[in-house]
Amino acid sequence: MEVGTVTSTPCLEMEGMVRDEITKLVQTLFLFREAKGPQRIVFTGTESGCGCTWMCAHAAEVLASQIRASVCVVDCNLRSPRLHQQFGLENHHGLSDALNSSAPVRQFARQLSRTNLWLLSCGSTAENWQKLLASDRMRQRLTELRAAFDYILIDSTPLGICNDAIVLGGLSNGVVLVLKANSSHREKARQALQELQAANIPIFGAVLNQRTFPIPDRIYRRL
Repeated sequence: MEVGTVTSTPCLEMEGMVRDEITKLVQTLFLFREAKGPQRIVFTGTESGCGCTWMCAHAAEVLASQIRASVCVVDCNLRSPRLHQQFGLENHHGLSDALNSSAPVRQFARQLSRTNLWLLSCGSTAENWQKLLASDRMRQRLTELRAAFDYILIDSTPLGICNDAIVLGGLSNGVVLVLKANSSHREKARQALQELQAANIPIFGAVLNQRTFPIPDRIYRRL
């Protein structure tokens, strides 16, 4: 498959209640705000298996269905990329390739079945993935993405593994923290929040996966 081509993939399937809850999340994050909402958000978890990649992909799908503006979902989990699997695609010509190329970054993104939804997968594996994400080249590529797409949703490695989400959060509008209901450890969630706050990274909310709704502020403050 050539880079920059349209990929024939079905829209992500979601049962009625799940779609309704993710729609509420998307509207709360991006659309129903008095001021202009964030346009570049990092999704990260506290640990592996929390469903962050699933949440990021499905939020992008729902957002694209709600607006006419362009949406690009980006796999910045260079350590363990899985975003392409959500769309039933191979990990082919993506972010890591763009970071080592002079070609326009949009050439490495694939347009999905929704004409306004694009995927920038991880691409070729890279041994120096942490250095790449923290590089000036990454900053330049995100600047290009901001110019090419209206909304950018980024899937990042869990905070319990490395600080990629903090680096990426500093290059974006902020972070959404994904927790797994009845599974994520309270202390790990509290530590993740403290790390983000210490780095002055805006936190747009915490989401309980498999419950799929934003945690109310009164509970969020107790984490």
